[in-house]
Amino acid sequence: MDLVIVESPTKARTLARFLGSGYEVEASYGHVRDLPERKMGIKIERESGRAGEYKFEPEFTSTKKQTERMEEIKKMGNKAEKIYLATDPDREGEAIAFHVSQMLGKHKFERVVFHEITENAIREAMGNPGVVNMRLVEAQQARRIVDRLVGYKLSPLLWRKVRRGLSAGRVQSVAVRLVVEREREIEAFKPEEYWVIRVELQSEQETNKQSFWVTLTEKGGEKYKAAISQEAEEATNYLRTAKYTVGSVEEKEFKRTPPAPFTTSTLQQTAANRLGWSAKRTMQIAQALYEQGHITYHRTDSTNLAMEALRSVANFLTKEFGPEYALKIPRMYKTKSKLSQEAHEAIRPTKVNGDSRFIIQDFGLSRDELRLYELIWKRFVACQMAEVSGVSMKVGVIAGEYGLEAKGETITFDGWLRLYQSTNTKEQNGEVDALGEEKVPELAEGERLDFLDLKSEQKFTLPPPRYTDASLIKALEEEGIGRPSTYAPTLTTIQDRQYVDKSDKKFQPTALGIAVNDFLVTNFPDIVDYEFTAKIEDDLDGIAEGNKHWQPVVSDFYGPFEKKLDEVGETAVRVQVQAEETGEACPKCSEGRQVIRIGRFGKFLACSLYPGCDWKANFVNKTGQICPKCGGDVVLKRTRSRKSFFGCSNYPNCDFASWTRPSYKAPEGEVKPETV
Repeated sequence: MDLVIVESPTKARTLARFLGSGYEVEASYGHVRDLPERKMGIKIERESGRAGEYKFEPEFTSTKKQTERMEEIKKMGNKAEKIYLATDPDREGEAIAFHVSQMLGKHKFERVVFHEITENAIREAMGNPGVVNMRLVEAQQARRIVDRLVGYKLSPLLWRKVRRGLSAGRVQSVAVRLVVEREREIEAFKPEEYWVIRVELQSEQETNKQSFWVTLTEKGGEKYKAAISQEAEEATNYLRTAKYTVGSVEEKEFKRTPPAPFTTSTLQQTAANRLGWSAKRTMQIAQALYEQGHITYHRTDSTNLAMEALRSVANFLTKEFGPEYALKIPRMYKTKSKLSQEAHEAIRPTKVNGDSRFIIQDFGLSRDELRLYELIWKRFVACQMAEVSGVSMKVGVIAGEYGLEAKGETITFDGWLRLYQSTNTKEQNGEVDALGEEKVPELAEGERLDFLDLKSEQKFTLPPPRYTDASLIKALEEEGIGRPSTYAPTLTTIQDRQYVDKSDKKFQPTALGIAVNDFLVTNFPDIVDYEFTAKIEDDLDGIAEGNKHWQPVVSDFYGPFEKKLDEVGETAVRVQVQAEETGEACPKCSEGRQVIRIGRFGKFLACSLYPGCDWKANFVNKTGQICPKCGGDVVLKRTRSRKSFFGCSNYPNCDFASWTRPSYKAPEGEVKPETV
């Protein structure tokens, strides 16, 4: 009997189903040892004769539960002929495999790697076992050590200089900086007025009476947009009585290529945009799909696809939609990530053997699993379908010194859009959205047009939007910060530490987050510098690729960091966290004002004159919505795991609760239900 070790029970059950008799599959339940929780756990020695260089020795420990589990596996291992380490194909999985082998002692271990849990992939992996890749193990270890050094060395300084109980993280601090800087852009933004002027026209020809809208774009041959109401009024007065002539007609054929198959980042962004999910939720559901054998490994930067999968989808498309929708030569996508490995694939379904609408019957997936699976299934199938073809038209219209423009598109072959059951869609920011195309009639240059209507709309320029899960992950990826396995935990951590709040799925820095960020930017510019953080990621990649050694990489980081710690500890002044004013007087002393402070367990109300006045109260985050059950105020609450939800302020007398914001607001003068 051979023993196969994986991380999770779900993966163990799926693997056992394919391996059959002769194998015993056991789960380690994740990492089996790690750096200790309550101390730094890293022995640091200065190398003799090498000034400024250090040597690091991690002290790995196991919890009681981990030790007991490994003792159980060890007994099984003593009876096994071979032990296969079948953990995930990334740095974390390689580290788990290494630590399992170290804890089990003297055995012959075979390392098997597969990127999908299917019969063919497992048979191939079991037939070609290898050894633990120590380059990946060392890269994972180096990341843990650098992050531990930042956390355990910097956090006590934050306690002294900002507030007790704070902690810092290498990647998380940069994410907070992005959120803080965006908030300051929003605060500094000054909206500018502008006017959008559109005119409805139609041809004078009796046979071509189709109306269409044109937008004012030019004046005197230069780009123009009315900036104030006076300019808009001047333009609209003229355009109501102007003579209109077709100045130019441009027709162009276009082709639209489908988007690349999903990587971890684009899957998280699309799930956030289309399903409203957090990155953490997306990864949890993707993990379940992978462990059940339905998708390939979900932590990847690669857009590569296996030839077997490409042949399978080509056959499916030919049979399902016809040969005109399939490709004769597979479409390859260029992987943007510098660290992507050829052996890794994009996230795709392991089988393409039917319409995804019937998958729930075939696989028995939960509702959320089905929704994510459909995104992955359609994205993969679409990426190997024929291009969308069509004709775009741009019509320029002349009205005296003013120039107006209309644009339209006609799709002549729906191509990959056929899969999304609509020809009125396009790919934008990793998701399918409506084109919003307008039909422009057949027109000729010099043709006269009749005026029908005019609309003038005042608008104001908008500030940059606050980050969402999708846009913050995209920003981190563009800056080269973090990797597929770190995006979700980074976003979770900055919320758990109360450095940012999430409202309406948008991130906003707290007063505490702003204070910590400003302290780090001022005193540790390297730690929160985008390029510096990206360079560390590149160095870790270099270790994984065998181009760098982990000890010098960590030493190069730690030397300047330690020196800076000493300097800041002596010279930096204590930072005051700016409390948020509520505008209400303190009910106890009447002299102070109620302010919102952040404590260990979240926000609370306090008197601005503390410690002179010790009044405190729970903070209630009102949303402005009315409870649809009793008419009370709907407030934002948190679960024990700090997940936000909407509930009634009259709880426990009213049990209304919802994950989504209620839409009902009582109009002015309307009596609340409970007072009727």
